[in-house]
Amino acid sequence: MARKKVQRKLDSWKLKEWYNIEAPSYLNRTIVGNTMAGDPSLLMGRIVETTVGELTNDITKNNTKVILKVSNVVGDTATTSLIGHELTTDYVRSIVKRQTSRIDANVEVKTKDGYRIRVKPTCFTIKRARSSQIKAIREMMVDIVIRRAAETDFETFMEEAILGRLSAGIYRQAKFIYPLRRVEIRKTEVEFMPAAAPAPAPAAAEA
Repeated sequence: MARKKVQRKLDSWKLKEWYNIEAPSYLNRTIVGNTMAGDPSLLMGRIVETTVGELTNDITKNNTKVILKVSNVVGDTATTSLIGHELTTDYVRSIVKRQTSRIDANVEVKTKDGYRIRVKPTCFTIKRARSSQIKAIREMMVDIVIRRAAETDFETFMEEAILGRLSAGIYRQAKFIYPLRRVEIRKTEVEFMPAAAPAPAPAAAEA
């Protein structure tokens, strides 16, 4: 009986195939991993985490996690959609300093192509700020994030949030309220995607 169970497991394993997991085109279609499945439909909806460092081959950016979701399978390639990002807990802890203010915001935005995204920007001041300054910086953060989302499509907005351009824009304006040490987009979460466009096909192989 035990031998039959082992044989069934071996047969089941032999029927499975390997699939490459591919990042979206605006993340360079980087292969972020591979997995086995007996049926490609079982891959749909699977969540995969990688880092900006792995996507860009820059180990200094491994403190930013990127969350992807398998949205289509073509041949031996599982394509994905970006559903958010998050800074690692260790990294956030490393930039918190005593006698300074950490200013967090939590805002839902809508891009011009209809995506709704939860965005969590964070500012760190050089010294401890007054409550009125903290309130003004938080309001400015929220205003900038909402305005930028409304001006751009989903791909552009998420690129700016993940790669630091959005936080740089906040820094340039908010530093005039009170000197800032750092600004980060701590986390994004896609809360709504508009009616799905055709799922992306994997890149064509070069001859």
